[in-house]
Amino acid sequence: QRRAKLVDDVRAILDLPSSEQVVSPTLVSLLDKWWKVQNDAEKCNAMQFEIRSLIDAEATAPQAPELLRSLKRGSDMLVPPSHWIIGGDGWAYDIGFAGLDHVLASGENVNVLVLDTEVYSNTGAQASKASPKGASIKMCVGGKEAKKKDLGAIAMMHENAYVASVSLAADPAQTAKAFREAESYNGPSLIVAYATCVDWGHRLGDKAMPMQQTQAVDSGYWPLFRFNPDLAASGNNPFQLDSRKVKGDLFKMLASENRFAAVMRRDPK
Repeated sequence: QRRAKLVDDVRAILDLPSSEQVVSPTLVSLLDKWWKVQNDAEKCNAMQFEIRSLIDAEATAPQAPELLRSLKRGSDMLVPPSHWIIGGDGWAYDIGFAGLDHVLASGENVNVLVLDTEVYSNTGAQASKASPKGASIKMCVGGKEAKKKDLGAIAMMHENAYVASVSLAADPAQTAKAFREAESYNGPSLIVAYATCVDWGHRLGDKAMPMQQTQAVDSGYWPLFRFNPDLAASGNNPFQLDSRKVKGDLFKMLASENRFAAVMRRDPK
């Protein structure tokens, strides 16, 4: 990895004795400050322009050593890159679950966003392991018998991954906070986002989507939470429940979507 090479080059320069140093004292001082915040994107971004300016000036000297030239080649990686894997629930819960589980267990600094529509949205709205119990959808028109897989709980069992459940329209501030924390966490992260889908059959169509996101949280159908392993390292509870007290009508929310209403009409009891 190019950034790993940059980190190694900076460490090699900082470890050189003053008599063998290949860069100026000013650049050594800046690199030392960068080393202490190397995983903080905002702080690295604030420092990178001054550092790169000095590297460019010093690396162009005719007798510039290879270590300095290598540092210049990797200087575009001074700010830690942001890696996001984005997929739907059909991938994350079903056909790609093994790969997702491997990423979470790897410890690598990779972020994953799952857009959970609770069906295979791209292939015709068939049932997936993200589909909730009782929903009437393709492949289980009479109502799905198995309950929804709890992807967040499975991810939290790794204990080394940042995990969050969000619903944008219900709580924009919590959603933004989860993304910031996932981005800054030095390890794997998973954000599961409640992603409304027109195939659910709401009577208002796609105009209802923001309302559905709010109703799902207010009724307790979709809990909002964040799990940050860094809190456990400092002796605090890593799990934070962000949902407020349940105040919505769950039955009314379910009845507004045809995937549940169809089952209620067939079997009112």
